Amino acid sequence: MPLKLNSILIPAVLFLAASLPLSSQTLPAARQGGLPIMVGAGVSDFEMDFGPGRRMLGPSVWAVWNFYNAPRLLNGFGIVVEGHDIAYDRPAAFARMRQLTGEGGGIYTWRRFRKVHPYAEAMAGIGSIDFPAPRGSTYNHDTFTINSWAVGGEYDLYRSIWLRGDWEYQFWHHTFGSNDLNPEGFTVGLSYDFRQLHFHRH
Repeated sequence: MPLKLNSILIPAVLFLAASLPLSSQTLPAARQGGLPIMVGAGVSDFEMDFGPGRRMLGPSVWAVWNFYNAPRLLNGFGIVVEGHDIAYDRPAAFARMRQLTGEGGGIYTWRRFRKVHPYAEAMAGIGSIDFPAPRGSTYNHDTFTINSWAVGGEYDLYRSIWLRGDWEYQFWHHTFGSNDLNPEGFTVGLSYDFRQLHFHRH
C-alpha cells in the first residue's frame, strides 16, 4: 500500500516543486497577465459501487478555463475537463478492477473571498471499466457514457498555487442491465493558475 500511494503522490509533489520557482520572485510592482487557465493533479479516493471492499485510489488531473472577461451575468463560469484513473489499492477479490474516466463540462466558481473559492461542476464523458470476468466468460471490460456533478473548493496556498478538493458523484448509464453504476469519491490536489501576477521593476 505505501508504495502504491507513493507512486500517486510523487507526480503531485513534482508538480508543486516545478511550479514554485515560477512565482518565487518578489519585486515592487505587479500586473495581471497570462492565460485564464488553471491546471492541476491530485489523488482520488473513490467508492467503486462494484463488489465488496470497494474503495480504491488513483491519480487525477484537471484543467479549467475561466471566463474572467465575460459579461456580469456569466461572471464565475468556466469550462472544466477532468480525468481519473482509479486503479490502486484494489480489493483482493477484484484484482482486475479499474475505472478510467474522461469528462468535460461547466464549472461555476464563487470568488467573493480572495483566498477561498467554492465551486460546483456538471460534466459528461466516457467511462472505461475493467472487472473480473464471470465464470465461463471472457467479458471483463466495457465502456459507457457517464454524467457527474461535483462540489468543492480551492484555497490560495502561495500566489499561483492553489489547494483543491472536491466530492464527485458519477452516473454510469445502464451498466450490466438497466441500472446505473454510481461511483463517488473525494479528490485532493494542487492547481497552478496561469493567470498569475507578473512582477516588474519600475
